[in-house]
Amino acid sequence: MTDFPARTLRIGTRSSPMALAQVEQVSALLRKHEPELKIDVVPVTTEADKWQGDLAQLGGKGLYVKEIDTMLQRGDVDMAVHCVKDVPGDRPLPQGLIFAAYLLRDDVRDVLLFPEGSERQTLADLPPGATVATSAVRRKAQINRVRPDLSVVRVRGAVGSRVEKLDGTRKISTKLDAMVLATSGLERLGIAHRGRQVFSVDEMLPAVGAGTLGLECRRDDAAVTGLLSQLNDERTMTEITAERVMLHGLRGHCNSPIAGHCVTGPDGQLSLRGMVFSRDGSKFVHAHIWGERDNDPATLGTRVCAELLRQGARDIIEGIPH
Repeated sequence: MTDFPARTLRIGTRSSPMALAQVEQVSALLRKHEPELKIDVVPVTTEADKWQGDLAQLGGKGLYVKEIDTMLQRGDVDMAVHCVKDVPGDRPLPQGLIFAAYLLRDDVRDVLLFPEGSERQTLADLPPGATVATSAVRRKAQINRVRPDLSVVRVRGAVGSRVEKLDGTRKISTKLDAMVLATSGLERLGIAHRGRQVFSVDEMLPAVGAGTLGLECRRDDAAVTGLLSQLNDERTMTEITAERVMLHGLRGHCNSPIAGHCVTGPDGQLSLRGMVFSRDGSKFVHAHIWGERDNDPATLGTRVCAELLRQGARDIIEGIPH
């Protein structure tokens, strides 16, 4: 790889504190392989970051990655760091782009937070009518499934600003009694101590790609592909492949509460769970398949998708406005 370290690696990223922390993590890992590597971070405040309304009105959360992908295609940057859960699953990657690596997966679980000073510890501690904030329709559906008496509202913005809204230090129109966030996000920002109840994957099935950072580059840039591939975790890539094949087959939109999680057992056997919910969680379909003969992740994802569709996932998805 004669291009490095002589060549500067330009990394495109969102400008949020979380995104910049993720780039710092990736940069440190890359420098373990190329200690003299020169890195130029190119932060972008995307259209989705600027918009405070419902992302569906702009075309969905895929806008978090669209502008950076365009920069990558144009050659303005050499690679991008994406949270895989933000990468749309209903369409292929933009032409000419690939994920050269997936980092070792972080904690996939969701966690419940309460305002600073609150003595509450779990979802069960909330009284009927309490307001719970989340940015994900997937979380809303699963909370409503077990606690239909709660008011679940959407809240957007960087994770740090969301926590400020919960604490009341950043003013919003509605007083919040609790909030659900990703455990991995709190850990990356160094505020994991704010979490109270960590939901098991049985209590709240994660988003497809949860806890995973994907390193994207141009397919024809062999030097960058080779550099990034040194950071790839094969097990994570296999599990993400199964989840995203399932997601692609479901053809969900940004308002579709879809969850999926693949794990590798001690014997190497893949196991994939998938769920599709109505917006209020009152209807859902669930499939869990393991023991796929060839242990092929794409085949497993296809089978779980087919089982969800057989149970009526398409009707649930189409019944949600978008």
